[in-house]
Amino acid sequence: MLVMAVKTQVQSVSSGMHEKRVVLEIAKRLARKVDATPGMRSVMTRTGDYFVNLNKRSELARNSKADLLISIHADAFTSPQPRGASVWVLSMRRANSEIGRWLEQKEKHSELLGGAGEIIQNTDSEQYLAMTLLDMSMNSSMAISHSVAGDILRDLDSITHLHKRKPESASFAVLKSPDIPSILVETGFISNPGEERLLSNGNHQEKLASAIYKGVLRYFENNAPADTLMAKTSNIKHSVKRGESLSIIAQRYRVSVRSLKQANNLKSDVVRIGQTLVIPRA
Repeated sequence: MLVMAVKTQVQSVSSGMHEKRVVLEIAKRLARKVDATPGMRSVMTRTGDYFVNLNKRSELARNSKADLLISIHADAFTSPQPRGASVWVLSMRRANSEIGRWLEQKEKHSELLGGAGEIIQNTDSEQYLAMTLLDMSMNSSMAISHSVAGDILRDLDSITHLHKRKPESASFAVLKSPDIPSILVETGFISNPGEERLLSNGNHQEKLASAIYKGVLRYFENNAPADTLMAKTSNIKHSVKRGESLSIIAQRYRVSVRSLKQANNLKSDVVRIGQTLVIPRA
């Protein structure tokens, strides 16, 4: 089962339109899409008008065994000109400082590293081993975060202006968890009159939720965590390499050439280098 924790920020702007209401509505729409997907489940860090401590949000995601933490925001600036959506991931500087903080909390090693944390507690090289494992965990989480962020940006680009076309790095507290891939989605600038109108529009909110959902779904379909329902039901994809033919690929995955052609709507047995094929289940 995939668990996705969706977090929203509480903040208002001078225009009277509250960011917390806009982003909570987008988050609820996203949650409904996630919950309607077999193998995925959303966990909201808040469902109403109340504040949840920044550190508590990562804890809620961890306690829910989340595979991804998404923070949804609407940006603001001192002038009305800036506009566009962006997606943020943890900066390397903050990542290194978080590893150091976790290393100092030996009693929490088991919480973060699972069984490995208990094994290394009584070893002479505990600090070194913990640092190595934490570093590996953080690197994996950051790589996943960057990949998901890129997927979401591609879908946001089709429905709204982008403020940043590539994932940006920052030291936001909600991105700091070493063991849970975390991203922050800025849906637009609430301080921009045009985007403020869009963000308050239900149709645009639905489009934003759909874009975020599509990016998340695409990532997990291609990288489903082991032993999850999605891993069992997701189609395998294969990129054709030099020297490969349809029959060779079919033999490799133990499927028939006919089923391979049907799954990819192929009219002939010819495939191109770099072509992505969906591998049907045997």
